This record gives sequence, C-alpha cells and structure tokens, in this order.
Amino acid sequence: MEAEVYKGYAIWGHAIREHGNILWPARYAGNGTITKGSKFVEASGVLGSFKTDEDAQVAGLAWAHAWIERHG
Repeated sequence: MEAEVYKGYAIWGHAIREHGNILWPARYAGNGTITKGSKFVEASGVLGSFKTDEDAQVAGLAWAHAWIERHG
C-alpha cells in the first residue's frame, strides 16, 4: 500500500493480488482510498488489472488525486 498526503487528505493506492494459475502469472487489482482526519471520504472501485503491484498502487493514487481535484 502506497500512501501520501495531498491537499490535506490522506490518500492510499492499494494493490490486491489476483490469483494466477500455472498458465497466467499473477496480476494486481488497483484501487484508491481517501480520508481526511480520521474520517473516510471516498474509495474507488477496482481501477483495473495491472502487471505489478507498483502499477496498481500508482493507479490508486492517481485516482485519488483526480477525485480531490474535482471534489476537494
């Protein structure tokens, strides 16, 4: 989980490992979460399937940045 503070919000990018099998390597679902203080603000749904956990986390953070720009 990758976290940062952006414009007073705490934001997280999450990577959830998808189960792979012998024919396909594991992939990662990405999503984002936003809080302010100790209160939940918003969470994305699954943003896509990514080859690496880092790519999934970056997508979650990018979603959170965009959400704050539109609503914050």
